[in-house]
Amino acid sequence: MRKLILCGVLLCAVAAGADQGQRAEWFRKAGWGVFMHYLADSSDVPVEEWNKRINAFNVEGLARQLEAAKARYFFITLGQNSGHYLSPNKTYDRLVGIQPSKCSTRDLVADLYQALEPRGIKLLVYLPAGAPDRDKVAMAKLGWQFGPHPNIEFQRKWEKVIEEWSVRWGSKVKGWWFDGCYWPNIMYRHPKPPNFASFAAAARKGNPGSIVAFNRGVVYPIHSEAAEEDYTAGEMDDPTKVRNETFWQDDAQFQMLSYLGKAWCAEPQRFTDQQVIDITTRILKKDGVVTWDVPRQADGLIPEAFFQQLKAIGEAVSKAGR
Repeated sequence: MRKLILCGVLLCAVAAGADQGQRAEWFRKAGWGVFMHYLADSSDVPVEEWNKRINAFNVEGLARQLEAAKARYFFITLGQNSGHYLSPNKTYDRLVGIQPSKCSTRDLVADLYQALEPRGIKLLVYLPAGAPDRDKVAMAKLGWQFGPHPNIEFQRKWEKVIEEWSVRWGSKVKGWWFDGCYWPNIMYRHPKPPNFASFAAAARKGNPGSIVAFNRGVVYPIHSEAAEEDYTAGEMDDPTKVRNETFWQDDAQFQMLSYLGKAWCAEPQRFTDQQVIDITTRILKKDGVVTWDVPRQADGLIPEAFFQQLKAIGEAVSKAGR
């Protein structure tokens, strides 16, 4: 009986690895892409102003830039600490009770898909694993405690919020990058839900093929955080320190995420074109994936200097046969 149990566990692990590999295959083949933070700078931004900003986002212009740069995929933030989100969510509104809603009336994610899909550019989204910590009302209503706490009731609510978005977008969204999983052993690494498995299932509710990663910050070396991950979150403040001999981590596709500017979503550039080309192509040669964060203008477009640097990366990757 003991042998049968062990074999069953092994078979489940092999099956999970196979699912991960299949879901992330397109990601490995894509090789590189772009990440953009589009956030409200304060929790006090009026709802009318937030909607005005989201409505002014030029999805066609951004899509043309990404196409010209030969980027294969694009990440956009749904929101972060301010409590403003760039897509409607009735579950979130019901749970926090804030009116008028700080979720935008425009579904920017759906509109981005319409612009990116004809160009063959995949769309992925970013969401913190915790409540918006600059919004005291949302923090209280969602039952979030910052720090090493199980946050069981919060996580159950948060998974419902995620499920609504996932079901609405379906296969339009190809993956999720969850930030701030700082206490994985306490919050997620246990057999009873809510846990990593239920967290990933919420993200895949509308698209079973969605790839998922959990980020607990800058950790050297890059590694997989959970068996439920399809790819590594891979946050790096210094991408020159990536030294892995193999870019496949515990059945998760290796991915590095860093920024081209002086900080996340910030100007000016900190690398020459050749430096970022060298970093990118070195990782791609070992079947790794590279994602570069760029600043953005008010209209959602990439500033010209960064756009030109992305074009240099895209050209170099194409010449390398990727």
